[in-house]
Amino acid sequence: MRRYIILLFIITLTALTGCSSSKGAFTSYDKKAKASYYADKFNGRKTASGERFSNSKMTAAHRKLPFGTKVKVTNVDNGKWVIVVINDRGPFSGGFDIDLSKKAYNKIAGKARKGHMYVSIEVAK
Repeated sequence: MRRYIILLFIITLTALTGCSSSKGAFTSYDKKAKASYYADKFNGRKTASGERFSNSKMTAAHRKLPFGTKVKVTNVDNGKWVIVVINDRGPFSGGFDIDLSKKAYNKIAGKARKGHMYVSIEVAK
């Protein structure tokens, strides 16, 4: 009976250790950021990283985060979120913190699709 309990304990501990993996985890970066989206006129232009911009991709611009950083952006009003990759610098006007591609913006905007929203930003570990 004692062996059974020890074996059960080891199996449970192993299972819980696997669940605590940091794979896919995010760290809070900015709890209340102001987000906007790229205008269509930027389609096809080179970004600061050298990639061509496309409003149909899941990308974003940020002033400080390194290129290639995966970021979880959550609309603070409705809880909807997307994961985008930083591939450009900006935004540089209007007190905005992050510029999303139109595809990413529309996925989290909800019904009230105005030109900006407040979001939280989390960086992938």
